[in-house]
Amino acid sequence: MDENREDTQLLNSIAMGSRHSFNVFYERHIGFVLQIAMYMTKNKAEAEDICHDVFIEVFKKADQYQAAKGSVKAWLAIKTKSRAIDQLRKKKPVLRDKLAEHEYGADVQFLIASERKLVRDAMNHIPREQSEAIYRSYFHNETHKEIANAMNKPLGSVKSLIRYGLNNLRKKIRIFSSGGEKNDIQ
Repeated sequence: MDENREDTQLLNSIAMGSRHSFNVFYERHIGFVLQIAMYMTKNKAEAEDICHDVFIEVFKKADQYQAAKGSVKAWLAIKTKSRAIDQLRKKKPVLRDKLAEHEYGADVQFLIASERKLVRDAMNHIPREQSEAIYRSYFHNETHKEIANAMNKPLGSVKSLIRYGLNNLRKKIRIFSSGGEKNDIQ
């Protein structure tokens, strides 16, 4: 019997609540999942947390695997990469802010706060749909597909909203930072 067929049978047993099948599946794939998580995060503790989350999801949602969409290893790789990307996205702003605090001190913190206010003001002066798409993409870390679903728009429209919105945002920031008026861009 080939490995993927064995894995599929293990997942079917896991979906029916078999802890033994889960343990076999875990032992078979922990090295593979950990290797991907380590490659993505470059941090052993974070990689181990990601592995934990991936295997909890496997235990709870084993029935979601669809053989027609690819191998079990591909399914695990996608789950692991998604978790790692989520972890890195969550960590990024915190690290940037902490480094800025320690490296640059109060003067730079004032400048960062001023820039944030400038961006918020500019966001309020571009068309609402552009602002929403940008906000969802850059502040909520939603994918373009997630934004399209949430805004009930085609994927191409969301990409255009973000592109035009960023162009309008740049224009507004230039105008505001030079002391110009805060007129709406259409």
